[in-house]
Amino acid sequence: MTKPLTGKIALVAGATRGAGRQIAVQLGAAGATVYATGRSTRQGRSEMDRPETIEETAELVTAAGGTGIAVAVDHLDPDQVRRLVERIDAEQGRLDVLVNDVWGGDPLTTWEKPVWEQPLDAGFHLLRLAVDTHIITSHFALPLLIRNPGGLVVEIGDGTKEYNDATYRLSVFYDLAKVSVNRLAFSQAHELAPHGGTAVALTPGWLRSEAMLEHFGVTEANWRDGAAKDPHFVMSETPAFVGRAVAALAADPDRARWTGKSVDSGGLAQVYGFTDLDGTRPNWARYHEEVVKPGKPAGDTGYR
Repeated sequence: MTKPLTGKIALVAGATRGAGRQIAVQLGAAGATVYATGRSTRQGRSEMDRPETIEETAELVTAAGGTGIAVAVDHLDPDQVRRLVERIDAEQGRLDVLVNDVWGGDPLTTWEKPVWEQPLDAGFHLLRLAVDTHIITSHFALPLLIRNPGGLVVEIGDGTKEYNDATYRLSVFYDLAKVSVNRLAFSQAHELAPHGGTAVALTPGWLRSEAMLEHFGVTEANWRDGAAKDPHFVMSETPAFVGRAVAALAADPDRARWTGKSVDSGGLAQVYGFTDLDGTRPNWARYHEEVVKPGKPAGDTGYR
């Protein structure tokens, strides 16, 4: 099997679960050495209080054909991030791919309440987790990434720029977080350009993360049963789909065509030809525009 990322070094910040975990795994499947970071380890859980750990992620990366390295890092702590990058430099001497996927804001999100009814402490902590962590990580990691031309930064968010610009996203804090992540890719694209680097904002569609499967009371094996709770769940996708999108970007010698842009996993699948684990190419963005917004009956025919 061809492994186009053999010899490449990647850092996936926020790789404990969900999109981050499978981004790390799919980069590994393409041959990369992946540093998987997060706060949940076998020694203790983060404030998310979930069972997934970065050690499990690293093992999955290695099992997929890459080299997985778990490092416990709180990306709000500049010293921890600085030491992480120093370790990557000492062990590898380069960094080719940085994926900023740190989030952790779901427990802090208060839905559909105006700003004057929002808890300020929780809201500002959400913003720090969603935005400050990405900036801190890029601050320390990009000097290593630009040492060689062709470096890639992927900012993982929720919603493309086009969608977020036209859509109110749950609350002032959540809305600002999601808009900011897309803008970070735009800004970093400008700053990386003189060094031959690329920065892209990437969003999955409706992600069947571990937490989402639990919310719907299903497993990956019977996930379609979740449509009983929300019929549009038939258009959900596994985290591997966005993982394969990142791997495709990283392996594309012409990746600079995407720099500064906001893209989604379904759109990139049409360009690169990768599929989800079931062999389909779910296009959530088109489905949302053509089915969800007009209020048409749910159904994935023609959208996979």
